[in-house]
Order: sequence, then C-alpha cells, then structure tokens
Amino acid sequence: MSLLIKTILTFLILIVFTNLGSLRAENTAANTPTVEPTIQENSKSWRVEQTARRAAHKAYLQEHRVDYAWFTKHAFSQSDGIPFILLKLLPHITPEHWGSKANFLDVVGLFQDQRDPNYPIASGIGVSFFNREKLATDSVDYTSVTCGSCHIGRLTDDQGKTTYLDGGINSEFNIVQFKRRIFKSVQTIVDGAGGDAAKREKATPVFLNALDKVHAENPNYFYQNYQYQGRHLNADYERSQIANFKRQAPKLIDAFITKAEKDYEALEILKDQSYEALGQAFWDGTPGMADATGISTTGGYNKIEGFFSRLLAWWFIAPPTPGITDFMAVWEQDRRKVSWDKEKLNIHKGGGQWNGNIPLPIYRNLAAQLTSGLNDNDIRVSAYSTKLLSALPAPVYPFGVDTALANKGRTLFQENCSACHHDNNGTVYDNLGTEFNRAKIVTTPIRDAGAARLAGVCSPSTEIKIHGHSARPCAEFDGVSLVGREDLIMAAADQQLGYNALPLGGIWAQAPYLHNGSVPTLYHLLMPKSRPDQFVKSRLSYDKTKVGFSWQMPLSDKDQSAAAYVFDATVAEVLNNQGHDVNINVGGNTYKLDWSNDPEGAKALIEYLKTL
Repeated sequence: MSLLIKTILTFLILIVFTNLGSLRAENTAANTPTVEPTIQENSKSWRVEQTARRAAHKAYLQEHRVDYAWFTKHAFSQSDGIPFILLKLLPHITPEHWGSKANFLDVVGLFQDQRDPNYPIASGIGVSFFNREKLATDSVDYTSVTCGSCHIGRLTDDQGKTTYLDGGINSEFNIVQFKRRIFKSVQTIVDGAGGDAAKREKATPVFLNALDKVHAENPNYFYQNYQYQGRHLNADYERSQIANFKRQAPKLIDAFITKAEKDYEALEILKDQSYEALGQAFWDGTPGMADATGISTTGGYNKIEGFFSRLLAWWFIAPPTPGITDFMAVWEQDRRKVSWDKEKLNIHKGGGQWNGNIPLPIYRNLAAQLTSGLNDNDIRVSAYSTKLLSALPAPVYPFGVDTALANKGRTLFQENCSACHHDNNGTVYDNLGTEFNRAKIVTTPIRDAGAARLAGVCSPSTEIKIHGHSARPCAEFDGVSLVGREDLIMAAADQQLGYNALPLGGIWAQAPYLHNGSVPTLYHLLMPKSRPDQFVKSRLSYDKTKVGFSWQMPLSDKDQSAAAYVFDATVAEVLNNQGHDVNINVGGNTYKLDWSNDPEGAKALIEYLKTL
C-alpha cells in the first residue's frame, strides 16, 4: 500500500472518530418522538386521565392474565429449587430466623399481595405446581423466586392504601438476607454436624417431625385450599405432596443443605472479591438492590469441582469490579426496543439493562432467570414474561398534579431531556460522571461464557408451547433469523461502556435515582448540590413534593421493623451519588442537567415528570 493511500485512510479514520459524538447526537435527535400532548389545565382533567390509565392497566392485565401468572407464580424450574413443603416448615423449625408471622418471608421483603390473598406463600415465590398442565401424583413441588419477586413493588398513600407497581421495583426484597437466613437455618438445624451424611441424618427427622406436627394441626397448612385454573390444591393434594416429600426426604434435604451452603459460600466469595468496603453492611443486605453479575459468576464457580479448576475459573470469570445496582422497572419494554440494521444483520443500539448489554428481550429475561443458579430451567417463564412486559403500561401517578405547572415543565423537558430520554434510544452514554463500575463488570470472558450459556438454554431450534401453540422464542428477533447469530445475544464487552438513557414512563415510581439508587428524589437529581450522602431507602410512603419515596433521616423504630435502611453514598465508590449533575453539550446543543440556579424550572419539570 502506497504512502499516499495510507495517509488518506488515516485522515478518513480520524474524521470518523472525531465526528462520532455529533453523528450519534444527530441520529438520536432524528429519532426523537413527539412529546406527550399538553394536559388540559385543571385538576379534573388529571383525575380523568388517572381513571383512564388505571382502567387501561387493569384491562391489559386481564388480557394478559396467563402471562402475568407466569411472571408471578411459576417456578423457574420443575425439578430444582427449594421443596415447597420444606420452605414452609422453616419458620416452625427455626423461628429465630423467620419470626412467627403467617407470611414469614416478610423479613426478607417478600410480601403477601392482597389482590390474591389466598395465595399459599408470599408474592414473588413461584411453585412448580403451576408449571404443570395437570396435577402430578409423584412429583414434589419446588419453589424459586419469580420475576415478580424483584419487579412488583408497592407504595402506601396518606390513608395507608396500597398501590401495587406491576413491573416496578420491589424495594423491600433483600436477596442477601434471603440466602443468609436459609443458610443460618441450616446451621441451626445441623448444629455442628460434620460431613454431608451426618448433616442429612440430623436434619431429616427434624423436618419430618415438624411436618407431622404442622399437618396434624392444619391439613391445609401448606396449600391453603388454593384454586387455580380449575385445579384445587385441597387436602387430598396436600396429603399426596406430603407422601411424596416423605418418600424422598433424605435426598431432598441433602440437596437443600448443599445448595444453602454453596449459595452462602458464593456470597462470601463475592464479598471478599468486591465488597470488603461494605463490611457488615454487606451481610445486612441492601433491599431493592443486587449485583446480579457477581451472584451469577460466583454461583457458576461453585458448580466447578476441584480446587485448581475452581481457582483457574475464578481467575478468568471473577467480575473485575463491584456492580451493585437497583432493580430496574421492566414495564413498556417495546419502548426500549433495540435499533436493528436488518441489511447488515447487526444490532447497534439498545437493550434493557442499565448499559444495554443484552439487547434481545427473551435473553434479558433468561439472564435474570438463570441468576438463581437452578438446573432444568423452564424457559416458558421467560417467554411468557416477554409477552407480558412488551407493552405493560407504566403505573399512573396516584396523587394530584398541578397541570398548569406540568405544561410549563413539558416545554423544559422537550428542550433539555427528550433528545436522550426517548423511545428506543439505545445510545450508551459514558460522559455523565456517574459511578462507572457497573458498566465495566461484564468482561470478555464473562460475556463469552454468558452468551454460550444463554444459547445453550434457548437456541433457535428450542421449541416450547405458549398459549397452547408451539413456539420457538429464540428463533428470530423482529423477523430476522437468529440461526448462527450467537454474537447478538450479548454485546461485546467494550461496546457497552456506559449507561442507556431510557424512556421515562413511570419515572415517578422508579425512585431512588441513578443506576445505583443513590439519589432519593427527582428534586435531588435535578438539584445536585442538595443530594444527601445518607438517606433512608426502601420506605413505602411517598414524598409528593420532591417526588420519590420518603427518604428523610433518621431511621425510626417503625422503619427498623420493615425493609427500610440507611443508604450511605460515601461508604464505597460503587454507591456514590455523583453524575447527571453537569450540563452537557451534544451535537452543538447544550442540555441542562444541573438546575441549581433555576429552582422554579426544576419544580415545573418535576411536575411534568409526574405525568409520564
């Protein structure tokens, strides 16, 4: 190649890289949709809109009631997890770890959904009974968390009425405490017994004796006579399940003990590797938050046999940074749909995670499902959830709105926010000053291993039955075949170093803000100099002025009995509350992120954000 040609190519490459930012901004602006229409300026019009949107939400859930059931009730596996009977015995055997309330899982933030008051266990726990098309006579029912355990939240209004946030954030669910309390229960039951056989021999009669006692007192204790789609979990079914459990008790209890210990070992590894700075706070847990990548990789590590094999695997797959984030809201997934170049068969924008590293909806759901570390995953859970979430409406703001002020905020939103926060903008932004560890957590080995695992669980040829019809949920995306396109399952590690700007439907319900939940309200987001280093997180009451869940210090005695805890943004870099706090210039346009010098403008903008 001649020197002249090399010089020309070098010049062209420099031009391309110099203009990437402006090209991206132009593309973003070109795809910016029209902002929502002006709201009629009176309180009655807002009440009418509230009523209409609530009705639309209710109608959507009714239309998708089967999909919703898979999202909330169906276990991730039919042959792995915690046996249902065993899980419900834990508060009787080790009440010191679970309390004595009927809904013993309250202590880890899994609540009873009063819209389904007869459900035999907390919302967010799925039972494999629901996965089967007919009553089984020889299978033991297993449990796992469900999609709804993290993605159905709630708030309480001034009168104490509960509003459920379907597809939202369960800010109460404490994953670390859930795993820790199960492990502590095992420790209490085996009480120092050494070796698998000794542990099994000590634990088995403890469970069986408790089972006989509980069942003698209440022949419907476990299933509570629950009815579902014409099937009745009555006393006869309960007796058959008890017989199945007793017949397999030593094997089931042995597997339960092993999994509890390995899950806890995985948490210990994760703490030592990435969260030493949190100290005891790591074991207290952070409701509404998780390091899903860390949990997944440590769980995979624990399945590898042999010290040196595990050491070598950990060297390659250990996350390089802590990556704890808030749970995401998952409604309106179609508004996050990726930008897809059908001619080049390439995905160049989009995704649903904080940095959009898994762009296809079915694989995003599967990645979350596989985090539980179970064998024999029922991928119908992810397939049905994909159908539910595609157009699941965001919840409507349940309180009053100053519509005149909101319309002023609408103009400010259009001028400063809509160029980024619009539908299907998968652009990854790396210049907002936010904490960056989550963006770096997926290394090339993690990406390659994750993509291979997902492809193995659901390939283009995988066939399942959805709504009574055969389907191949991983065969294509948006009409384009995925055969031979494993590269599309997860983005390359160096392509997603930043965070997506998502559409803001239901943004009022997604507090606290930033990917790590370090900013309590929309007011604090827009007025960065006012951000508190410490605030109370995971309350259910609401701050209608600053717009977010009640956050004020101190933590009260009442709070201490629930999920609420003190969040400290200074305790570790991964939790810092910086970012989205300096005005930015994109493509020659300046967008205002710091409203400190315009509190009235911030107030108007916040009022408009309530209406999205």
